[in-house]
Amino acid sequence: MKRTKWILLTVTLFIFALLLTACGGESDKDNANEGDNEDGEKPEFLSLLTGGTSGTYYPLGGEMATIIKAETGIQTDAQSSNASADNVAALRDGDAQLGFVQTDVISNAVEGINSFEGEPVDNVQAIGSLYPETIQIVTTKDSGITSVEDLAGKAVSVGAPGSGTFVNAEQILEVHGMSMDDIEEQNLDFGESTGGIQDGNIDAAFITAGTPTGAVDGLKAQVDVNIVPIAEDKIDALVGDYPYYASDTIKAGTYGLEEDVQTVAVLAMLAVTDSLSEDVVYDITKAIYENTDKIAHDKSEFITKESALDGIGIDLHPGAQKYFDEEGISASE
Repeated sequence: MKRTKWILLTVTLFIFALLLTACGGESDKDNANEGDNEDGEKPEFLSLLTGGTSGTYYPLGGEMATIIKAETGIQTDAQSSNASADNVAALRDGDAQLGFVQTDVISNAVEGINSFEGEPVDNVQAIGSLYPETIQIVTTKDSGITSVEDLAGKAVSVGAPGSGTFVNAEQILEVHGMSMDDIEEQNLDFGESTGGIQDGNIDAAFITAGTPTGAVDGLKAQVDVNIVPIAEDKIDALVGDYPYYASDTIKAGTYGLEEDVQTVAVLAMLAVTDSLSEDVVYDITKAIYENTDKIAHDKSEFITKESALDGIGIDLHPGAQKYFDEEGISASE
């Protein structure tokens, strides 16, 4: 009887040892597969973070995702998001691989300032810039608001705290000797902002996006739109303090405007996590900048490989660098 129990115990221990060995082998195999992915295995899926559905990022991102899939064979999905700051955080945390961002926001992220205070991002790189993102201070003709100073005491939407639009609003108010304390700050997205203006719940809104912006076009269909200009001396002061800004003009006829409106812009760019391989990012970069004729959005005219390195204040991904080197394109001094 004791001998039988001993035999059963021995067999049980032997089987348990075999199971442990098998599990260890599977674990080693899994780890090897993970290493293959890190070393550049072509992914099956990519997530491209854009912005709100009423802005420019979302429709443009949808068209880019289609091009990337067609040219690389990688299923690419454009996803709506809270735009620049959230997109950088998602790339940093590995929740997505590609994202639209403002050049000023990604610069802040790498430096660890503003909404990334004390938490610099070191695993997000650039593919290239896309088009100017105009800072539009939107109101109605009947509001009586004709200057930035007129925003004092008014209900003004400035976007989500930490967003690119929020930082733009802070900095523009700053060069006018104002701060968020001088306005009734409202943290709304673009669609909510223009809806609030239409309903009379807010007086004005900062909207940083390529023009024409869908949300503002929608407002124009309901009320007479006015864009508040920024004086030239204030633009000079802003550019002096924050070199990623540039003077910009919203042309007459946009949103029914009777005259050109002087303002400022930052650049929209495409960022990528450094976890993607050089070959994959090379293919993505080539797909985008050599197929801009397939982008139906108005902003396609600004997306060129010749201007793709303008305003880039962070490191290019090696795959993007390889593409631009082959094309003989370097950042302008």
